[in-house]
Amino acid sequence: MCCGIVKAFGGLGAVIALILLVVALLKQLIVLVGFLLTLLKVGIVVVFVAVLVMIALAIFRDRQRKKRDFEGV
Repeated sequence: MCCGIVKAFGGLGAVIALILLVVALLKQLIVLVGFLLTLLKVGIVVVFVAVLVMIALAIFRDRQRKKRDFEGV
């Protein structure tokens, strides 16, 4: 009788341990996905700022070139 109770609690403990392990792994997976999404967002912002800087430089160079052409005429 005592041995049956120990086996039942042992099986129940294994199930509970498995559930807790899955929950812990899911939490880590959610943290990892959140971190990767944050990196993606930061990368998008960096690319956007770089494109804006390149456009501003192109406008500045074009104005300088037009100013030199106008002065040369």
